[in-house]
Amino acid sequence: MICRKYFGIVPAKPSAMSEEKIMSRRQAIGGLGVTLAAVAVSRSLAAPGQPREETSATNTTKTVMLENPVNKYPKPPFEGQSQPWPGLASQMKPVPDHGEKSYQGSGRLAGRKALITGGDSGMGRAAAIAYAREEPDAQEVIQLIQAAGRQAVAIPGDLRDENFCRQLVAQAVKALGGLDIVVNNAGRQQAHASILDISTEQFDWTMKTNIYAPFWIIKAALPHLKPGAVIIGTTSEQAYDPSADLYDYAQTKAATMNYVKSLAKQLGPKGIRVNGVAPGPIWTPLQVSGGASQEKLKQFGSQTPLGRPGQPAELASIYVQLAANDASYANGQVYGSSGGSGQP
Repeated sequence: MICRKYFGIVPAKPSAMSEEKIMSRRQAIGGLGVTLAAVAVSRSLAAPGQPREETSATNTTKTVMLENPVNKYPKPPFEGQSQPWPGLASQMKPVPDHGEKSYQGSGRLAGRKALITGGDSGMGRAAAIAYAREEPDAQEVIQLIQAAGRQAVAIPGDLRDENFCRQLVAQAVKALGGLDIVVNNAGRQQAHASILDISTEQFDWTMKTNIYAPFWIIKAALPHLKPGAVIIGTTSEQAYDPSADLYDYAQTKAATMNYVKSLAKQLGPKGIRVNGVAPGPIWTPLQVSGGASQEKLKQFGSQTPLGRPGQPAELASIYVQLAANDASYANGQVYGSSGGSGQP
């Protein structure tokens, strides 16, 4: 299940949906603070994603070609661009790679049922696509997931509303027949040069989206989680090395890192693992919809040793690894992916 900031509910059979019911992200937001929807992902058929590997002449082994990480994706300078929050990945230049064509599944999450907030774009979208293939803006994500032979349901709503967060979990459990992976990824980021520029309303919006929502969702999901289930939070290098213009956002990422470590100790004895992912500069709609100034945007990611920002697809395998059974000793861990800079 995917949840983020905009879309209408997408049933398991898209053909049964009338055009009037298909809502665009902008229509659903309507200029207000709607921070999200969700998508449920589970196994229904056995159709893995298309492989990228080259097959040898014997057709018995596969060779994965080396890729230079420095030149693998676009590097700055990028052209200046701005979108109303929360932004559309499809309108970004260049368009981010969420693994639509590049991610190949290996069956590591077959049969698992996942709730992913923020699944329309960015890391949430990449995680949703990867989860679907291990078992891919809402309508497009649903189509990708269904193309991988998996069931998906998009759930619209405002993550700042406690009642919605409870309903979100209930709908995910009903649609998927259970729940064993919870990925809290949806987030709000707005850059402000001074704390004086942040209103109480804006501060509250960021806190409710990034901190309250995971709290409400985890509380609602916990009674449904059995031993072997996992919870994954999305923190950031901002938790360890905050930027001057991300005062409120950085605080929420530090809190996320802390709740991961705290819950891991609390739920570990119950057989439920809790871990986090800490990205560095990643090319997502957050950046073009107020998350970075135009000056920073044009050189976004240039400060890293790889000289470029990361793409959402480059984090997908981390979310898969943390959810997979063979990572059973990873608990209370925060996996970084920042191109050589930042922590951990």
